[in-house]
Amino acid sequence: MKDLFDFEIPRQRFAVVGHPVAHSKSPQIHQAFAEQCGLKIGYDAIQLDRGGFIQGIRNLQAGGFKGLNVTLPFKEEARAVSDELSDRARIAGAVNTILFADDGTVFGDNTDGAGLVFDIQDNMGIKLTGRRLLLVGAGGAARGAVQPLLETGLAALSITNRTAERARRLAVDFQQIGSVQALAIEQVGGQRFDVVVNATSAGLSGQVPELPNTIFSDGAIAYDMLYSNHPTPFMLWARSCGVSHAADGLGMLVEQAAESFFLWNNVRPKTDSVIQSLRSGS
Repeated sequence: MKDLFDFEIPRQRFAVVGHPVAHSKSPQIHQAFAEQCGLKIGYDAIQLDRGGFIQGIRNLQAGGFKGLNVTLPFKEEARAVSDELSDRARIAGAVNTILFADDGTVFGDNTDGAGLVFDIQDNMGIKLTGRRLLLVGAGGAARGAVQPLLETGLAALSITNRTAERARRLAVDFQQIGSVQALAIEQVGGQRFDVVVNATSAGLSGQVPELPNTIFSDGAIAYDMLYSNHPTPFMLWARSCGVSHAADGLGMLVEQAAESFFLWNNVRPKTDSVIQSLRSGS
């Protein structure tokens, strides 16, 4: 006969959804957070078909999942499926974190921008106040970054995109929050930036955004939101342009995950040891 208290605590279930998603380190990150905080969770990486996102979300909710991380290319669809939004998700127009409330409400948040800013300023020790920053891309990842970047006190925030109209629309959406301008690719070459952040998914196919190699100021920083076990194509390109400080988005991934973990579990994990573990491959 089992002891009265000899039972397994039910595990709360979480997942990251995207297309593709098999490469994601999110399961490893959240399991490390859970161990650190003494929690038992289940965390999976689930690929959803393009065009099947909404049905996939409903199926996971019905299956008892408590929360989801959302990655490319579904962040804007995740906003549409959310019943309630945090202020930062509403302003961004994109959702990367979903909480399924007990009453069935789907709550959408966006932790991307907070993770990016925290990684650059706190982990890398690079203050953004007074710097000129170029954000490359105008999709969900870029949308989530604009407000937190503006709040750092940048001297100027510019957005460029392969499709200039998308960059223009994104800039217009944030005009009431701060000073942000859209630049066509051909306009970018006439300016120099202290920080260039790649928010595109070009690196997933081994590509680099079509940017002139003259955009970096002396001592500039190149930051790729994508992450890899090796330098990303964007990082390699930046280094070929003379940039000495090029980073990928692993730190951002861990920091935004910590924000999600806090939303779901009401406890904030420490990130330093998790980032170091991922960097070392352990």
